[in-house]
Amino acid sequence: MAPGRESRFRAMAVEATPVIGAYLRRRLYPLDVADLDDLVEDVLIVAWRRFDDIPSDATIPWLIGVARNVLRNAQRKHRRMLAAQDRVRPVVSTAPAEESVVADEGVRQALAALSDDDREILLLHAWDGRSAAEIAAVFHLTTNAAAVRLSRAEARFRRYFTDVAVE
Repeated sequence: MAPGRESRFRAMAVEATPVIGAYLRRRLYPLDVADLDDLVEDVLIVAWRRFDDIPSDATIPWLIGVARNVLRNAQRKHRRMLAAQDRVRPVVSTAPAEESVVADEGVRQALAALSDDDREILLLHAWDGRSAAEIAAVFHLTTNAAAVRLSRAEARFRRYFTDVAVE
């Protein structure tokens, strides 16, 4: 790799690592916090390999998209490992990260009622402060499509939350 390219990658990694780490930490469950550094490293390895594919105007959202895929792969691997362990002995489950953050049962139930993508879009916006344009880069959508999906996810959340509050 050319020296200029390597220094650009290092600068990008220094800027992006805290953001990617925070994104992964909030969604780490059921993985252990000890896995966080490995996940961030995996994201940076993908970024290193595909450095020329990273859009200069959407570096962080592109890396969040990679982090999302890396995390899903790690969670799938973890579930397979647990299933294998379950055949030998039962595994004690802990509460999801959302339960430690979301104290209100109605909010928790409304979030649980959403599809995975709707919940992810809402959490990207609310927890991570990502704009519709950045969400678009994560989901490989147009900005307009991401804004529509965010709006619809918010509407479904409000509806589910109202339904739970009425019960």
